[in-house]
Amino acid sequence: MRSYLTVSGAAAFLLLAGAAPAVAAGDGADRSFTIEDPRITESSGLAASRAHPGVYWTHNDSDDGPYVYAVDSRTGKTVATITLRGVGQPRDVEAISLGPDGNLYVGDIGDNLNGSWDHVWIYRFPEPKQLKDATVRATQFDVKYADGPRNAEALMVHPTTGRVYIASKNEDGGGLYEGPAELTTGATNVFRRVGEVPWVTDGAFSPDGKELVLRSYFSARGYAFKDGRLGTDHAVQAPLQRQAESVTYTADGSALMFGTEGERSDVVRVDITGGSGGGVSKSPSKDGGGASSFDGDGNGEMKGTTLVGVLVLAAVGALVLRNRRRHRG
Repeated sequence: MRSYLTVSGAAAFLLLAGAAPAVAAGDGADRSFTIEDPRITESSGLAASRAHPGVYWTHNDSDDGPYVYAVDSRTGKTVATITLRGVGQPRDVEAISLGPDGNLYVGDIGDNLNGSWDHVWIYRFPEPKQLKDATVRATQFDVKYADGPRNAEALMVHPTTGRVYIASKNEDGGGLYEGPAELTTGATNVFRRVGEVPWVTDGAFSPDGKELVLRSYFSARGYAFKDGRLGTDHAVQAPLQRQAESVTYTADGSALMFGTEGERSDVVRVDITGGSGGGVSKSPSKDGGGASSFDGDGNGEMKGTTLVGVLVLAAVGALVLRNRRRHRG
């Protein structure tokens, strides 16, 4: 999604973009990498492939068409372009998730006007067994929210139950919405609010389904997840990126991969303590960017580009305040 920022916010992002270190592609799979495909300029979702180790599925968020791309983390190059057939014209595709049924779920769930569309869509298709350009038939599901239309950028499929969840996006906090046990094409699928969440741009379940990580532009949080409900939460380390849009676990659950929009956008690996499945994220891999350092209780110190970002935002805020006082004088 293209962000609509205040002048101070836009200036801060420009300064942060210049302050953040470049991320080089790693030598092995599942390392930090740069998306090299010039067609992918608004990568808005990430999903780690289970059929093809080291490969990540992504997509542009708007004005692109019914396309999904497979990117090899070893090289940053696109190894397959999938064209979806049997769906309408996508409006604002914001998320992608891989279900336990081996299907990829694509969330055409963005709504920049926060309620201008009375329904949104989810597209589902089997993850290809071979990595090559192909056209596949997808199933399209109509989705509505029980409490009315809203903007959303995060769609997560639970790795054991297969139930689909959506997190809405709102500056004052959004909601976690639970879909029906099974999506159907014969009727509208109603998603019901089951929890309260902060401002969210993407989310991902751990491979064991016991943790849900939600990210925003400046931070990320992990939630214990049991019986379809959110539990205790804690801060999760996340890199500061120009427009933080996506997150997914690696297929083995050993790390989180954080993505951003833009040409040649970076995907940064952040390792997780406690083995596969869940745990607390720790410092990024050596080819990653700076990030906040937190312990399991959400305490810790800011360092790297996070501290730079805070200082830049404070400076920009001070300049704006000074200009306002001058105008008043």
